[in-house]
Amino acid sequence: MSNVKRVLFREITRPLKTTFSTSLGRKDVIRSIIVKVTLEDGSVGLGECPTSFTLREETVPVIKKIVGEARSMLAGKPIDGYGVMVDRCRKTYSRYPMTVSGLETALFRAWLAHENREERRYFGGRLHTVETDITIPCTTDMETLHRWLAYGISKGFSIFKVKVSGNPDIDRKLCFAVFHHLKDALGRFTVRLDGNQGFTAKSCLGFLAFLDSQSWVIELFEQPLRKDDFRGMREVKPRSPVPIILDETIFDTDDLERTIADDLCHGINIKIAKSGIAGSVALYNKAKSHGLKLMIGCMTETMAGLSAAINLAAGKGDFDYIDLDAVHFLHHRLSYGPIDINGPRYVIT
Repeated sequence: MSNVKRVLFREITRPLKTTFSTSLGRKDVIRSIIVKVTLEDGSVGLGECPTSFTLREETVPVIKKIVGEARSMLAGKPIDGYGVMVDRCRKTYSRYPMTVSGLETALFRAWLAHENREERRYFGGRLHTVETDITIPCTTDMETLHRWLAYGISKGFSIFKVKVSGNPDIDRKLCFAVFHHLKDALGRFTVRLDGNQGFTAKSCLGFLAFLDSQSWVIELFEQPLRKDDFRGMREVKPRSPVPIILDETIFDTDDLERTIADDLCHGINIKIAKSGIAGSVALYNKAKSHGLKLMIGCMTETMAGLSAAINLAAGKGDFDYIDLDAVHFLHHRLSYGPIDINGPRYVIT
């Protein structure tokens, strides 16, 4: 057994290759806090606390304050009991789930290093390679849109997740441009939609009807409605011709139990950045046991955080949809530890 020796953190800012824009906001840089946990035996673990449009209260100053406070709580504690420490942090800082998830990932990885265990194998070790989609931001700038589509195609992507806004004029123009560009450039491709809570039940069903009238095939529609519009979800889910995947509605198993009881969706998007290590595994197990479709996603984060989700996806090996493209918005190296980045594919050696 080894104890936590110190917890360090630092802020990072990284420019994006293109503006990341959704119905909730837009950004040209990402800002995160990287957390480093060191044990008395020298074992080290890294985690990342990103910032997001979804959780606006988790600003960089707030994250720094919380990690600084948690540092004294964690110092000297045995790493074997890190789960208890995480539970305590989740109760103390319940309004800041991404901050606690970043801390948990760093503690988890320090524990793995202490135990000399491989992260991918911890999660099951089923695959060595996973393939992600690439996000197409919501934009009215057609030059920017076509440039980003061309970039994704040049890197070998064939699955594209389009951010739509809930504004019918903007979304119709965007989808026209996306589908025509992809049809001209690729023989085969897949399109997913992400509404980021921008729609009402009425506008969502109307937009799905429009897509059907164009004979455009959509693989899924992620979080079209406001995260707490349960009535609308009950209306949309049985009438949708494509799977409805919930993201912002689901943070923990309590959220998922409500969703299952009310039959609100066809599947969920699990993100380690919002639910942590243990919470993500619990969501995976419960969703799978109820026959829901499984998506794994990310925030705008670096490989320090994203790599945990890549290992979970490869370890479990049976996610229906993989949306782990954050690093492609950054200027990045082609490897991170045992993970090689080969276009849309992550190869774990």
